[in-house]
Amino acid sequence: KIVSCNEELLRDAHSCIPQSSSRTSLSNCNKLLRFEDISAAAFKIQCGVQKTPCMYSRLSKQYGMDIYLKKEILQYTGSVKERGVLYLLASLPQDQQRKGVIVASDSNFSLAVSYHASELRIPVFVIMSTSTSPTRVKTCREYGAMVISYGTTAKDSQMHARRLAQENGYLYLEEEDSAVYLSGLGTVGLEVYEQVPNLEAVIFPAGGHCGLLAGSAAALKHLNPHISVIGVESESFPVLQQSLKAGHPTKDQACSNHHLYGDVSGVCFGSNSLQLTGKLVDKVVAVREEDILISMLRLLEYERAMVDAEGAIGLAALIAGKLPELKGKRVAIVICSGNLELHFLQQCIARALTLDCRVCRFSLLLSDSPGDLSKLLEILAREETRVLDIKQERMFVTSELFTVEVTCTVETRDKMHTAQLRNALLERYPTIVWMEQ
Repeated sequence: KIVSCNEELLRDAHSCIPQSSSRTSLSNCNKLLRFEDISAAAFKIQCGVQKTPCMYSRLSKQYGMDIYLKKEILQYTGSVKERGVLYLLASLPQDQQRKGVIVASDSNFSLAVSYHASELRIPVFVIMSTSTSPTRVKTCREYGAMVISYGTTAKDSQMHARRLAQENGYLYLEEEDSAVYLSGLGTVGLEVYEQVPNLEAVIFPAGGHCGLLAGSAAALKHLNPHISVIGVESESFPVLQQSLKAGHPTKDQACSNHHLYGDVSGVCFGSNSLQLTGKLVDKVVAVREEDILISMLRLLEYERAMVDAEGAIGLAALIAGKLPELKGKRVAIVICSGNLELHFLQQCIARALTLDCRVCRFSLLLSDSPGDLSKLLEILAREETRVLDIKQERMFVTSELFTVEVTCTVETRDKMHTAQLRNALLERYPTIVWMEQ
C-alpha cells in the first residue's frame, strides 16, 4: 500500500460511525479526506481520463424526476476505477515506477491498472486464476500488462502475486481505501456538481467497494451540504448496511451470483471508506436482482448503454421505488461500469424481458386437425404480438386422443399489452396455462 501524509490523516481519525441520534459535522469529515486532496487529484489526472458527460435522460418522465446520467462507462476501460488508479500510479515514487506493480484480480481495477500503468511506462503484471474468462485475459494483455495464469482460485493468485512482489520488488496493488485512491474517485463528485446546475441528489453504487461513494460524498458535501448522497447495494450482498450497523467492516460474504454482481461483491472495503460513508452519506438502500436486470434493460433500450450490475444498480433503486422522496427533484446517477461479457449480457437481457412481462409463454390443447393452429396464429397476429417460438407435442399428451399441446413464446410491448393478450386468449381457450416467470 502507498503511504502518504494523507493516509496519516486517515489513520489519526479514530471517530466511530455516527449513531442515528447524532450527526458528525462536516469539519470532522475533512480530517478523513480533504477537499484539497480531491481538487489536486482532478488537476493531476485531467489529461489521462475522460471528463465524461452527465446527460439528461429520457427516463426522466417515466420516473417523475429530472434524471442526469454520469456516463463513466465512456472511460477507456469502461470503468470509473481509472480515476483512482491513475492518481495512485502517478503518485508512486520514481524508483517504484521503474520496478513495476503487480495485481491479482480480474476486476475493473485490474483493467484500469493494466492500461494506465502501460501508459505511464510502468511495468505491470496481472496474476489471474485459470478459471478467469479468456476475454478478460485478452483485454488485459491488449492494454499492455503481462498476464500470468496461476492457481484455481483468486486466493491462489493473490498469494502468488505477493510472493512475486516480495522477490522482485514489485508493488502489490489491491483495491483499498487510501486517501490517494479515494481522492481520485472523488473527482466524479466534482464533475457532477459542475455539470448539473441546482443538483439536489446523487446516487452511487455501493456494496463491496464503496470508495466511489465515499470519495465523491466528500467532494459533494464540501461544495453543498444540502445535496443528498445515496448509496445502493444488492439485497444479496448488503455488506455496507451491515457494516454501518456493526460500526466496523464486516468480513467478506459469499454472493449468490458473483457473475452478475462482479465488483459489487468483491473484496470488502476498509475502515476509512466506512467512516466517510457513515458521516457523509444520507441513505443506503438495497435492491433485488430483478430490479438490477430491468435497470440494465432500461439503460440499453433508452440510453444505448451496455452496463453491468455495478453500472445499473443506481437506476435500479428508482425502478424498485426505494427513493420516493426524490420525486420532482433533479437527480444524478453515476453509471460507473460497463464491462459485461456479450454472452452474459444476452442472458441478462433475456431474463429482464421476461421479468418486465415483455416475453411470455403459454400452453394450450388444440384438436389435431387442419385450421386450429392457424386460428391461434390469427389471434396472435390480431393482438400484434411477435411469435418467438412455437412447439407442438403429440406423443406425450394423455388428456385426449387426437389433440396436440401447443407451447408458444411471444413478445409483447409491455405489461398492459400482455394482459390484453391473455384476456383475448382466455376467451377462446379457457384451459390455457400461462407460465409465470
